[in-house]
Amino acid sequence: MLSNRFVKYVTERVMRMNPFVFACIAPHGGEIIPELGGTKPERMRLTRDSMMKLGHKMHDAKPDTIIVLTPHGTRIDGYFSVSNSEKMYGFVEENDGFYELERYVDRDLALAITKEAKEHNIPIASINYGTASGPISCLPLDWGAIVPLSFMPDVPIVVINPSRDLSFETHIKLGQMMNQVVQKSNKRVALIASCDWAHAHDERGPYGFDPAAALLDEEVVGFIRSNELEKMAEFDHEYIDAAKPDGIWQTLILAGAIPKEARNIHLYSYEVPTYFGLICAEITSSQTSYHVY
Repeated sequence: MLSNRFVKYVTERVMRMNPFVFACIAPHGGEIIPELGGTKPERMRLTRDSMMKLGHKMHDAKPDTIIVLTPHGTRIDGYFSVSNSEKMYGFVEENDGFYELERYVDRDLALAITKEAKEHNIPIASINYGTASGPISCLPLDWGAIVPLSFMPDVPIVVINPSRDLSFETHIKLGQMMNQVVQKSNKRVALIASCDWAHAHDERGPYGFDPAAALLDEEVVGFIRSNELEKMAEFDHEYIDAAKPDGIWQTLILAGAIPKEARNIHLYSYEVPTYFGLICAEITSSQTSYHVY
């Protein structure tokens, strides 16, 4: 016999383990944005439809802040970089289309993440541009953030760029620090791991063809389905270099931020409409079912 008090305790414990109100793995191919679909809007329709579903879920979660993990922002060799400007602005041009986006930055949360990481000896740097504050304090917003954010509510953001000079274990550790900061923040925080996958699916693409692309993407889809994101840290670096994914680092941060026992993953879609793989997945809190008599 289980009491209501015990069920409440278990539920609260799971929420502490996963303090994010919403989380997802989302791609950032420009054509996903309807305005950039050009003459072939059907080419990424499956992914676009999945992103719309994720966007609806994000709106329903009512986040105060969205943390975006992107591989295409300001890079600092050997350091994670965290946005600390007043706002961020960027645009994407593709297929004769134009899309722009501006978001304010949650500087309090950004600085809290930076401080917590430094206290745990994680190499991290807070970045700004122009002036310390005010309208000129504006960092560029990259397409890795713009594309998924175009489907999400207009709330302040924190943009974090990983460093491939740092170990996979350090990326997981950063996620763990983010978890602690969000727990203490009393804010409704959402998390997006912006990831495209292998970029060597098509010989006509900019990176050519390599059979490792299909193999790696197949493994990634398997790890997502089985909720074993941490296993991406076991990929051989030559294998990664051949397949050319850009999603592993952000996914490992997410894996640290939401531990395996606290997450369920729902794969919405996987497709390769051009030369790189696209995955949409939602991460929800793991809930154990109990019967109260």
